[in-house]
Amino acid sequence: MNLLPKSSKEFGSVDYWEKFFQQRGKKAFEWYGTYLELCGVLHKYMKPREKVLAIGCGNSELSEQLYDVGYQDIVNIDISEVVIKQMKERNASRRPQMSFLKMDMTQMEFPDASFQVVLDKGTLDAVLTDEEEKTLQQVDRMLAEVGRVLQVGGRYLCISLAQAHVLKKAVGHFSREGWMVRVHQVASSQDQVLEAEPRFPLPVFAFIMTKFRPIPGSALQILELCAQEQGKPVRLESAERLAEAVRERQQYAWLCSQLYRKAGLGNVSLDLCNGDTGEPRYTLHVVDSPTVKPSRDNHFAIFIIPQGRETEWLFGMEEGRKQLAASAGFRRLITVALHRGQQYEGMDSIQAELSARVMELAPAGMPAQQQVPFLSVGGDIGVRTIQHQDRSPLSGDYVIEDVQGDDKCYFRRLIFLSNRNVVQSEARLLKGVSHKAQKKRKKDRKKQWPSGTPEEPPAAPGQSIDKSYLCCEHHKAMIAGLALLRNPELLLETPLALLVVGLGGGSLPLFVHDHFPKSHIEAVEIDPSMLEVATQWFGFSQSDRMKVHIADGLDYITSLAGREARPQYDVIMFDVDSKDPTLGMSCPPPAFVDQPFLQKVKSILTPEALNTQHFQCPRCPPLTSSLGSPLSQLLPARLSLPHFCSI
Repeated sequence: MNLLPKSSKEFGSVDYWEKFFQQRGKKAFEWYGTYLELCGVLHKYMKPREKVLAIGCGNSELSEQLYDVGYQDIVNIDISEVVIKQMKERNASRRPQMSFLKMDMTQMEFPDASFQVVLDKGTLDAVLTDEEEKTLQQVDRMLAEVGRVLQVGGRYLCISLAQAHVLKKAVGHFSREGWMVRVHQVASSQDQVLEAEPRFPLPVFAFIMTKFRPIPGSALQILELCAQEQGKPVRLESAERLAEAVRERQQYAWLCSQLYRKAGLGNVSLDLCNGDTGEPRYTLHVVDSPTVKPSRDNHFAIFIIPQGRETEWLFGMEEGRKQLAASAGFRRLITVALHRGQQYEGMDSIQAELSARVMELAPAGMPAQQQVPFLSVGGDIGVRTIQHQDRSPLSGDYVIEDVQGDDKCYFRRLIFLSNRNVVQSEARLLKGVSHKAQKKRKKDRKKQWPSGTPEEPPAAPGQSIDKSYLCCEHHKAMIAGLALLRNPELLLETPLALLVVGLGGGSLPLFVHDHFPKSHIEAVEIDPSMLEVATQWFGFSQSDRMKVHIADGLDYITSLAGREARPQYDVIMFDVDSKDPTLGMSCPPPAFVDQPFLQKVKSILTPEALNTQHFQCPRCPPLTSSLGSPLSQLLPARLSLPHFCSI
């Protein structure tokens, strides 16, 4: 039996609803959930002794169940005479204090300020089917009547799918009237999350519009969102931002429904944000392994990536995560990266915080009450300490952080937040200056020194750097390339002139300076902030054999090539990144491999010179293979050493 209208406009028709309830009979029709699914939010905003008006009540059991738990002063109205007759007969003896009246909610017959709560379960959605003028006028009359029959301090509690045009109309109307507007997401029960056919792919919301006494001339708007049933409401600055926040939650719910229905949707990732601040707290990647044979215990698992290790290939790249999921042996694996700037107490607290949310991403077919394992490396969440955070006019926001590696060594990293999963520069910290040791020594000194004695000044941030260690594989390849120079066995006694384009943390030129005592290095860095970072945090320093020029590398080399007396370098190293992620090549910018520019590079190299470049071509093998062509055309193969790193 098809009870759906031919057109959504029929939802506003009296004749449609008369026919609907005649055909459906006495079986209850529950818009947007049962009492058990809605009671959490209803009890939060309704008190048992308050006088309640339910508009468009239909034959829902909601009012009856509210009556049975103590809300006995309820008046129900509906435009359908058929359903009002059914409801009167159904409740006459069992709920004598509850009344049912045939009434048009756009022309209600109640006196002003008759009720403390107006309850609407799907009625606004049914009436506001489009944004045509006739429809909007009808809705204006409905909302005006809601405001008229409510007392000051009363609440219009509307259960809705919060479609964009419905939210816009409701929020706009009541905020202009000076009411407080709150949108509260209704929590889905766990049974609904895991049932074979969820009722709606979109979440259900409650609009709570609280009537304030009008203040002449006031333009104050109070707009709030409560994303969790027991969570704190978050104040938002505009109706547009509120609509955006609701849309984000609708998209998340749609994603959950898609992930439930089918596996293998591709690279799916999402951020879970701090409910109080709105800042990202966890980044989740959903990885399906369709080749894994299903069993009772291998449906679903969560993998917590230790802090500081999210940049590793196994965790930070799609292919790495696929390998991790296959090795773990689960049909679906959710990897969870912890965001810098957030506080985490430990694995147990993270598990408690994520358990309910990640279950919404579970695949179909999982047995009821199945325990979902939380996995990690070494059983802890790792260590990350933010040492410094700042903003560069050229490179944007960046952080200096210390993280703990596999062997319990600490590493200092420079991260540009515009590409937070890429380590820009990295250096190993010397053992013996761990954070715990530093704190203990500081505590011991306080015990030993008499009161008033000034503390010993802390060591400079760069003094704990292990300058003999190269963390980056491409730096190791560049250094190894020096063996291609003539008489490599004499390198330590041979004067070398090197040009390094791209300073970063300074590890590469510093290593050359310290290990090749006859070398003279010029480094070119476009961003003056990076020279400060390298000096203060990575142990870099200039000397009579090492100079830094603040300049664009392209312009600097062009200038050198244009001189009559050109300098001649034995080695030129390019270690620069591109700020444009759409180019397919993150290192170097494409201009550095243009043939005209490479001609200029060639002109400032000695006949026996070496040019090394570091290339990163994310997920683009054809681009990787094509880059060697312009280099080999202009420079002899022995003198051009591109180091390719496909990530």
